[in-house]
Amino acid sequence: MLDQVKKNSKFERFFVFLTCYYAFFVNGMMVLMVGTILPYLIEEANLSFSIAGGLFAIGNLLASFVNPPIIAKFGRKRTIIALSSLIPICLIIIMGIPSIPVLYLSFVFLGIGRGSVSIFNNTVVNERAEGKSSMLNILHMAFAIGAFLAPFLSSLYISHQLTWKHLGYTVVALFALTILLLCFIPIPLDEGKSKGIKKEQTNTNRSYIKSKDFYVIGLILFFYLGLENCVNGWFITYFKKSGIMSDKLATNLVSYTWLAVMIGRLVTAFLSTKVKKKTLILINCILTTGFLGLLISTTNVNIIVLSITLLGFFFAGIYPTCIANAGSIIKGSPSGMSMLLAIAALGGIIAPQIVGIIADAIGLGGAIGVLLFSNVFMVFFAIINFKRNVIE
Repeated sequence: MLDQVKKNSKFERFFVFLTCYYAFFVNGMMVLMVGTILPYLIEEANLSFSIAGGLFAIGNLLASFVNPPIIAKFGRKRTIIALSSLIPICLIIIMGIPSIPVLYLSFVFLGIGRGSVSIFNNTVVNERAEGKSSMLNILHMAFAIGAFLAPFLSSLYISHQLTWKHLGYTVVALFALTILLLCFIPIPLDEGKSKGIKKEQTNTNRSYIKSKDFYVIGLILFFYLGLENCVNGWFITYFKKSGIMSDKLATNLVSYTWLAVMIGRLVTAFLSTKVKKKTLILINCILTTGFLGLLISTTNVNIIVLSITLLGFFFAGIYPTCIANAGSIIKGSPSGMSMLLAIAALGGIIAPQIVGIIADAIGLGGAIGVLLFSNVFMVFFAIINFKRNVIE
């Protein structure tokens, strides 16, 4: 009887991880797909790239504030089923090319759905990983695989005379399976639910607010995600406009970066079983600084490709390892994970905007140099994190 209970427990744990990994894989594919379909929407619906992308990012940030009260009232499982359903619904609306206000509103809710999936996956895997950051690295590797495959799937569809809408409907179908899996995921309906939202505001659930380590880790993520978003966005534009490389190679660099991220997260998952989390974070941040400096300082195409690939490799482990490093501080609190991801998302929104403003004033080349300051602050807080006694 006891053996049967253990078998059931192992299967349930496996199903939880499988569902989270698959959901994050499709989430990664969807995020890159949005970047792929935006040029078509700009042409067909006279959409603004910057506004649509900004609203998607804002929706992602809003998810951090929307999730905790809904989870407290309805439970984690009902919440993720409802909010993740926003993704296929919004994609279908977007592909119907409605009026501009409806399109923009759809991008906000699409971002909320994307952020909700991220909060759920990070929280659930972090809780059930029992302190093993390797499980979180594998989770984020699943996201990277989806992001890596999206451009190739797009090229495959185009080569077979299919449109961007076919790519969108494919992602809708994949997300339909995600929602089905979430309906059967072995998580109690009342998990995360409280008798009132006030329970979520008790000292036990809100203890992270008083933790300096929580904010240190949050600031690492703030500067990291801002840096990552700028590298994935502005650098491609910079390489194209400067004439350093062809449009095709500049676009392919995104795939090279995500391939490096996949490998980096796999390597970090292995190293995390042997090296302390705060040590891995510091090493990755320092090496990121070196390759970012090399990337900015050269116009040699081969060195640029090598630099941006290795930048992606060392980028890879920072986010998931920081989440794992904060695990003991958050202690499974939905609001704690939401706030941590909100701090990170805020950095991902602010940094590209600052680079854009500076680019308008002094040119994109000078604006990208400003990213070194963001990198320096990331390393600064990684050093503070390393020196503090965070429970591993």
